[in-house]
Amino acid sequence: MSPLRINGSPNGNVKTLGSAGTIFEAEDSDVLLRIMERPRAINVSFEERPSNELLSNHFECLSPHGRRSGFNSPRSYTSFEAHALVGEAWENMKRSIVYYRRQPVGTVAAMDHSVEELNYDQVFVRDFVPSALAFLMNGEEEVVKNFLLKTLHLQSWEKMIDQFKLGEGVMPASFKVIHNPVRNREILIADFGESAIGRVAPVDSGFWWIILLRAYTRHTGDSSLAEMPECQRGMRLILTLCLSEAFDTFPTLLCADGCCMIDRRMGVYGYPIEIQALFFMALRCALLLLKQDQEGKEFIERIVKRLHALSFHMRNYFWLDLKQLNDIYRYKTEEYSHTAVNKFNVMPDSLPDWVFDFMPTRGGYFIGNVSPARMDFRWFCLGNCVAILSSLATPEQASAIMDLIESRWDELVGEMPLKICYPALESHEWRIVTGCDPKNTRWSYHNGGSWPVLLWLLTAACIKTGRPQIARRAIELAENRLSKDHWPEYYDGKTGRYIGKQARKFQTWSISGYLVAKMMLEDPSHLGMISLEEDKQMKPLMKRSTSWTC
Repeated sequence: MSPLRINGSPNGNVKTLGSAGTIFEAEDSDVLLRIMERPRAINVSFEERPSNELLSNHFECLSPHGRRSGFNSPRSYTSFEAHALVGEAWENMKRSIVYYRRQPVGTVAAMDHSVEELNYDQVFVRDFVPSALAFLMNGEEEVVKNFLLKTLHLQSWEKMIDQFKLGEGVMPASFKVIHNPVRNREILIADFGESAIGRVAPVDSGFWWIILLRAYTRHTGDSSLAEMPECQRGMRLILTLCLSEAFDTFPTLLCADGCCMIDRRMGVYGYPIEIQALFFMALRCALLLLKQDQEGKEFIERIVKRLHALSFHMRNYFWLDLKQLNDIYRYKTEEYSHTAVNKFNVMPDSLPDWVFDFMPTRGGYFIGNVSPARMDFRWFCLGNCVAILSSLATPEQASAIMDLIESRWDELVGEMPLKICYPALESHEWRIVTGCDPKNTRWSYHNGGSWPVLLWLLTAACIKTGRPQIARRAIELAENRLSKDHWPEYYDGKTGRYIGKQARKFQTWSISGYLVAKMMLEDPSHLGMISLEEDKQMKPLMKRSTSWTC
């Protein structure tokens, strides 16, 4: 087998591969089929179509700067006094860009050459989102458009893991640029989960793709990309996967462990809050992007119905505050028929001790998971922040989430923002839930580690709820360490004091997350790219019965 070379950029490091992944360009398929023994691709053409601009929302009037952040280049700042880290961050961002046939198509996951690259030399869909937002805020739309089109092209390929064919709409977890030595040209390959730790397809990639397409359209004011037949078809394929009818009795999406940012076994199987919040946001974005043709209208009807059911389910059954915690504590069990109040037959004795101390008098959050006889009461940052940005959380719930963050600052932020989940799994529970995963030990990595990338989501949520001072405080904490520590992927320890034991340095989304947070604080109108206002028609009855009588 001929070796293949990886090119991260026109002047990037070259690496030899004995075998490649799943995806390559259509014109190279004849040669590469013999080299890689992979199936032939489906040709996709990308033809621009004129269209009307999407309606802009009220965020446009928040800033006189328009849709630009005031950054004309990585070193020219016009509207605020920049922190010294901003220039350094932009320099690192520029070095992280991946080029494909001289076109920028994304950013690598990390630029730490002191350790084995593994898959950190690839462009991850979820990792690129904060990079894309930073580039858009800086007026650099080309790399975002190229990324959207290239990942869409990869979606169209036949996807096989062992002898099983994945759904047509599945988006890749990541892709990389390699060099074909036979034709002396660059090609793309992608990973749809066959190379992941748990061999799990990424459920979140398709949702992030739709969300990013809406952000690009909203920021540029140009809907021609979203209205291309290929983009419309790509959205419909993603929606077909998640709106299909099966055995589900809930409007939430049933998922395997490891299908999202937490891509290792961490007990998030079932109906994880991260996926449900992204699902909700992607559905709302799709409503804005789908054309009102015959196919589009059919999906719009299905989306509207699902959004109503999903918002009711999440706001009622996933929401936890002091009152609801007390109600669950007093639940009756073994209730049958449609009159049951304890609908999931949750045993009050399964309530963990820590949650009683963690819950403040004022505040609340969406818990990690709800399924038959099971509630995962852990706090997950990404899901709760996306719930605020998508307006899955009502204004009252959004305010309560921010109250919780303020009240539990030491636990959720500590010395380095921000806990991916809280609390950590320990001892016997860690052994059972993670399978003794040595990377997810207590207060490390996904198991209660602190991730700087989450700064951008926290900042966006803070701005939307009118609490920018919370974001500013978190950013100042991060600025004290990020550069000195060489932009780690994550931090370990109960308060996030230590650089993660396996954390990559110069992690791109740690860098871009910081930049996005800074630029949003400087120009809040950027929030419009990633935030959706509440749909008044989806307001459910928020009162809940209790399973006890006075």
